Amino acid sequence: MQPTPSTIHHAVSGRYDGLPERSSGYPYHQPPASCDDRCVSRSVLVVDDDATFRELASRMLTGSGFQVVGEASSVAEALSRAVELRPDAALVDIALPDGDGFSLARRLSDLSLRVVLISTDAGATSESSLRRSGATGFLPKHQLSGRALRQLLEDG
Repeated sequence: MQPTPSTIHHAVSGRYDGLPERSSGYPYHQPPASCDDRCVSRSVLVVDDDATFRELASRMLTGSGFQVVGEASSVAEALSRAVELRPDAALVDIALPDGDGFSLARRLSDLSLRVVLISTDAGATSESSLRRSGATGFLPKHQLSGRALRQLLEDG
């Protein structure tokens, strides 16, 4: 049985008998002692025309504490999904079949998303084009990791 806020309240007040208790008398469900922004996962939209890469990136990000809320394979789909899902951030491939990641990054930034551009080509962007796009940063695909993405999203 999954405890609900009302069952937790009753368990704490001693009026609920369905929630197992520890020997100390406290219910199993307890809020964490403390929390900071690092323990709150960021929601991410993964945008790439390669389905295999999207799946790999999604698994890696989920394993690193991110919440992947959706995937998109084109600019049009990414814009639609961003409006629908309202993620905190987007991981966007520079080369997409119906446009480029730079223009998509500008549009997503207008929706208050933090955008990290990615490409198989490590030299695919310059500092000025990155700045013009509104993206938070750039990562070559072979350097993508949860740690690198978190660093760009938090420090960018």
